[in-house]
Amino acid sequence: MWESVFRELRPGLASSEADLARAEAELGFALPASYRSFAQSCGAGRIGGHLRIFTPVPVEAADLSARAHLIAHGIALALDGLRDENSDEPHRFTIEGDADAGLMERACFFGQTERGDFLFFDVTPGFPEYDIWVLCADLETVHFGGADLPAFLRGVQGLEILHILGEGEGPLPATFEGDDAAALERLGATAS
Repeated sequence: MWESVFRELRPGLASSEADLARAEAELGFALPASYRSFAQSCGAGRIGGHLRIFTPVPVEAADLSARAHLIAHGIALALDGLRDENSDEPHRFTIEGDADAGLMERACFFGQTERGDFLFFDVTPGFPEYDIWVLCADLETVHFGGADLPAFLRGVQGLEILHILGEGEGPLPATFEGDDAAALERLGATAS
């Protein structure tokens, strides 16, 4: 399936069934089928040189569970810093489309762009796939990305990227460049 999404596909460190089961146990929900397929077939790496999807792997710098918690914590700290100290009002997101108010409470972050946008699943129990959304780097604007991972990836490779990532972004190349364990360890060392 992923050969039809990527013109050039060089797989990285793939997730095993044990890695996926560990992530599901740590996160507390079943991972969507399209994401599971991606994690096992493509593995860790970057899409179009611009977008990294975190997968369950034994390297913390790219591991889904570790990164999901780290991103959520970082966003919460940033939003606390943006909060008006004289107000009890919660942070307000500008969410496009017909999403309900609980969207951000169900968010599980699983990817990041080079400019600092965050991809997340709308974790809705009982569904085989979760809608994909993007929290823009401004930490206010939220765009719908797609009904599943292939739809999202095809969207960012075409003009839909303007609705998914916003103005100023052109279509991403249909490439996936995987990272092996050593490259992921180096990534973790440079991020520290």
